[in-house]
Amino acid sequence: MSTTLYPHLRLLGAASGLGARDPRCGVGPELLRGMGLQRTLCAAGCEAVWQAILYPQQTPLLTDAYDVIADLCQRLAAEVMVAMQAGTPFAVLGGDHSCAIGTWSGAVATLPNRRPLGLIWIDAHMDSHTPETSTSGAVHGMPLASLLGYGDARLSSVQFAGPKLFAEHVCVIGVRSYESTEAAFLRQHKVRVYFMDEVRERGLSTVMNEAYELISRGTTRFGVSIDLDAIDPLDAPGVGSPEPGGIAAADLLQALAPLSAKPGLLGIEIAEFNPARDHDDKTARVITRLIEEFFTGGGR
Repeated sequence: MSTTLYPHLRLLGAASGLGARDPRCGVGPELLRGMGLQRTLCAAGCEAVWQAILYPQQTPLLTDAYDVIADLCQRLAAEVMVAMQAGTPFAVLGGDHSCAIGTWSGAVATLPNRRPLGLIWIDAHMDSHTPETSTSGAVHGMPLASLLGYGDARLSSVQFAGPKLFAEHVCVIGVRSYESTEAAFLRQHKVRVYFMDEVRERGLSTVMNEAYELISRGTTRFGVSIDLDAIDPLDAPGVGSPEPGGIAAADLLQALAPLSAKPGLLGIEIAEFNPARDHDDKTARVITRLIEEFFTGGGR
């Protein structure tokens, strides 16, 4: 008897590295498709289909990186809405983490009356810069601030103007590299941040369970956004901004397993896979295992 948690799944690719300092993460979704991600999921009992892989569009009307990224996020949001309207969970594969603006804007826009969405954000960084606080100007350091309604209006108004997330419904897990301005921003808005020291002290499963309880208060649906640099580079070297001392891949798989069976799951997002920095497809295999375990139950 099949133990598949989700018999159907829509795969979406956001094949852009424009928001990253190393743009080579933009080829990640195509590589995962070529490696047979869909075939692996189908063999595990989950009828997965590639709904779309989206690419940046350069046109005379899109004059800078912010324009191009906002346009890609608008199109990604529309694809997420299609998946949700079909009643199918989704897995978005980046590209850099600026894709989160499109993923979760589309998710919120589809909820009846734009009800609040809970989101667990797993990341070595805070991703809460605005153009005024960012020294690099890299948009992949801004998506959480944009989703909370701050920063460049082209990014914060994808799908509709105003915040897509509320601080009390967001938890950030695994942080170990950040700037003081980001920390001040999240502290001011009372976003719960689980730094790596706390994760190590209390255990990832305990932290994940607590985070789920927090983001579930006042919400009925939730999602998970994973920046692969949250994982220790010994397990996932193929990222643009590796940070030592991260979450072990096995621990993340174990902690996510109960979360995948919680009611109200809309989908997950996995970003920042940079094949040029990978070793022996190590990171690609971690991604495949994350999606397979999350949506098929791994034989549970």
